[in-house]
Amino acid sequence: MAKSVSEQYADVDFSPIQALTDGEVITKSTVRDIRLASGKVLALVTLDNGRDHNRPNTLGPATMTQLGETLDALKARAAAGEIQAVGITGKQYILAAGADLSDISKVGSKANAKLIAQLGHKVFGKLEDLGVPTFAFVNGLALGGGLEIALNSTYRTVDASAAAIALPEVFLGIIPGWGGAYLLPNLIGIENALEVVISNPLKQNRMLKPQQAFDYGIVDAIFPAANYLENSLAWADAVLTGKVKVERKNEPGKIERLTKWPIAIKMARGMLESRIGTVPKSPYAALELLDKAKSGTKAEGFAREDDALAELVTGDQFAASMYAFDLVQKRAKRPVGAPDRELAKKVTKVGIIGAGLMASQFALLFVRKLQVPVLITDLDQARVDKGVAYIHDEIGKLEAKGRLDGDSANKLRALVTGTTDKSLYADCDFVIEAVFEEVGVKQTVFGEIEKIIAEDAILATNTSSLSVEEIGEKLEHPERLVGFHFFNPVAVMPLIEIVKTPQTSDAALSTAFVVAKGLGKNAVLTADAPGFVVNRLLAKVMGEAARAVYEGTPLLTVEKAFAPVGLPMTPFALIDLVGWKVAAHVQDTMAHAFPDRFYANENFHQLAELPEVVEKDKSGRVTGWTKAAEKVLHGAVGKTPASEAEILQRVQDGLAQEIKLMLDEGVVPEVEDIDLCLILGAGWPFIDGGASPYLDREGASERVFGDTFHHPVIKGIAS
Repeated sequence: MAKSVSEQYADVDFSPIQALTDGEVITKSTVRDIRLASGKVLALVTLDNGRDHNRPNTLGPATMTQLGETLDALKARAAAGEIQAVGITGKQYILAAGADLSDISKVGSKANAKLIAQLGHKVFGKLEDLGVPTFAFVNGLALGGGLEIALNSTYRTVDASAAAIALPEVFLGIIPGWGGAYLLPNLIGIENALEVVISNPLKQNRMLKPQQAFDYGIVDAIFPAANYLENSLAWADAVLTGKVKVERKNEPGKIERLTKWPIAIKMARGMLESRIGTVPKSPYAALELLDKAKSGTKAEGFAREDDALAELVTGDQFAASMYAFDLVQKRAKRPVGAPDRELAKKVTKVGIIGAGLMASQFALLFVRKLQVPVLITDLDQARVDKGVAYIHDEIGKLEAKGRLDGDSANKLRALVTGTTDKSLYADCDFVIEAVFEEVGVKQTVFGEIEKIIAEDAILATNTSSLSVEEIGEKLEHPERLVGFHFFNPVAVMPLIEIVKTPQTSDAALSTAFVVAKGLGKNAVLTADAPGFVVNRLLAKVMGEAARAVYEGTPLLTVEKAFAPVGLPMTPFALIDLVGWKVAAHVQDTMAHAFPDRFYANENFHQLAELPEVVEKDKSGRVTGWTKAAEKVLHGAVGKTPASEAEILQRVQDGLAQEIKLMLDEGVVPEVEDIDLCLILGAGWPFIDGGASPYLDREGASERVFGDTFHHPVIKGIAS
């Protein structure tokens, strides 16, 4: 008789990783018996680390060991006939956020990394070896190992209000290593599994909502939050008594395994190669595991996960990911240079100058997150009405999706007003402009508003590259002006660059940081330098792409040359997203400020006047110029095309030079702030750790100035 999964690991010595338990916040496994309506007894295990919901349950070695002991005791009780089922759930709002990454990053050797994988398989494997059915009640956040607890259980339900469900490991440079890579495709089919395990993590770590998890077949039932546990227990009882028969429509059959499976894998491999190149290791390792999951035993599948995880955890891409993860989890939450929050002005009403799309997106975000009155104005009532209608429509969409109830939606609509009467700005505490990107225009609108608002009201500009000090030089109180630069799309991108001029007061700066936090954004303080951080470096990327095109390099050669950089979009896809006019304006600004280092071409403005510049396929990949663009480019393009290698080295060396100059100029205090900005504002991949580890690893920093960025973490990654 074949060994069970837990028996497979029975003789493994886990003592080498017990040292990793020092400082672990242990998630305890408490058990209570629940007598179901049928008279059967379900032993309910609740995972709880004793902290509030800001510190989710995590699964370190001590936690896993204790859970294993709990499951062993339940197995004995099941054998004695004391219990007829086991359920597992989490503390309020959270099942588990997966493995404790700080522990995993300390493993050191491949042998220890393999032990981490084996411990997870051993403990979770006990869920199928209890002698009674097991039920995972996914009552909230379930990421990585948290979801794998559910996948290793016999049946699963989910709370309809759960925050997120995902296997995000590929985003972090590893793979689902506690059963996910084998169990998921055999539960929901290969195409769905590819989406969850590979595609979603590569889309800026996209996660599933509970309804999506149910539709995929990851969970068997979904219940409203109000009576979630009661409904789940009643459902479990119905399953145990045979009143409910669980059907899994997406479970793959023989035909799918023989035909659809290899085709899906081949297509996914082609998609990966075209989108991200072949440098990232974890997506291809995950793809290999998903491919092999179509056949063989669970024990074989778990053994493959052990080996793959051990290889990736000890590699440089995971080290870079942990550096990036640390930046996002710690540095982003404690912004360097932010003044005491006690200095901040209380914001009870927000004014937004403009009623176009960007202004309307601002208004929607401010009213949803701050829940204070928001006023928008524009030159005529028709524009104002259009802006208000857009905001109301977006609130309606949130209501239709169940993300707002009717009362909340009506309250938000009532808080938004639009007018052409600027006198209504009088009681606004925080006013932000969203007008044309031209210094004179911004100076004029701020000059009008300053005469109306209170002396201590804060003015904010969303300029993407202009001098904030110059925008405020005609103000009577320039100390109240601060840069408050969002990224597009406003609701999604987590970064705000807060720009300080020599005149900006601590009160204005503190208010900006408090408002940014209230909006759910991460703020980074920057000096008032052209392009600030993100746009300065993206302008270098886009400028080098444009330079290559005007030298005579074919468009697709240029696009392909940038693939190893790992940005979520190719240069011309990015330009198409931000807008050709905006890109042309930013290039002009940067080339004017630094003519020896930034490229701009007057012909680019002619391209920007076209309704369509590039053609794209259904997946959004650039496939070529439009005929109109080819006409505009004709005669402006040279005959000295650059090779892919030349283009890549130029952009790498240009970025390294620019980052070093930004540090020398004091645009931000440290290189970590530049990496954080690029991760949050440009989607720079975690597996690169931001720009500086990537540039060190590729030798660009050494080529440019004979050294790496002076940073012990980065030196460790690069070595």
